[in-house]
Amino acid sequence: MLRYIFDVDGTITPSRCAIDPKFLRFMLKFCKENYVYFATGSDAPKTIEQVGDMLFNSVTRSYNCNGNSVWEKGINIRNNPWKLPDLARTFLISCKYESDFSIRTGNHIEERPGMVNFSVVGRNATLEQRTAYVDFEAWNGERRKIADAFNTMFPDLQATIGGDTGIDIAPTGSDKSQILKDFTKSDTIIFFGDAIFDGGNDYTIAQAIKKKGVGRAHKVSDWEETYKILTDVYS
Repeated sequence: MLRYIFDVDGTITPSRCAIDPKFLRFMLKFCKENYVYFATGSDAPKTIEQVGDMLFNSVTRSYNCNGNSVWEKGINIRNNPWKLPDLARTFLISCKYESDFSIRTGNHIEERPGMVNFSVVGRNATLEQRTAYVDFEAWNGERRKIADAFNTMFPDLQATIGGDTGIDIAPTGSDKSQILKDFTKSDTIIFFGDAIFDGGNDYTIAQAIKKKGVGRAHKVSDWEETYKILTDVYS
């Protein structure tokens, strides 16, 4: 049986923005005809902010916080209680202060069920400030450097790049690939994600799907590419 799993930010919606109305209508219809799942680093309120209550409650299941907070039809069915260790928190705070990027907006270490999201610019950044950080990182590659240093210092934890400005951090193995345990051998999984690259938070699930031979993963650049693949290949 086909199971469609979608990252949200940058895959179903523009980064940190609302879903396109035309694509929303398509996805609502697609959910009625297929088994559809979300797998996102964002928590449920942020996902609802982007896709709306109707679509959030239309998917079969939403794996928020990289699968550490699971929702069905608006009901939170399980959470991972893990908390960030103090030493790891201190390391991230030092990274924030040492960054060459000049803007700080607050909410730099955002606690989510089973994980944290770290951002040098901060989760309170405006779209203009986020864009400035994206431009900065395009030549600086700061997030990859921070994630690599973090993973070297804390081998029991895992830092991966997520979205445009953040780094997702959780215990090793508590990434998006963990959701595959909820599917059976008879399921064929089609995954869509924009961060399917080494160090990206869609990479582990894409690699697991390939290794297990249970489906395929589509690396997309934005929601429009997702829309095109769905209409050209799967509709």
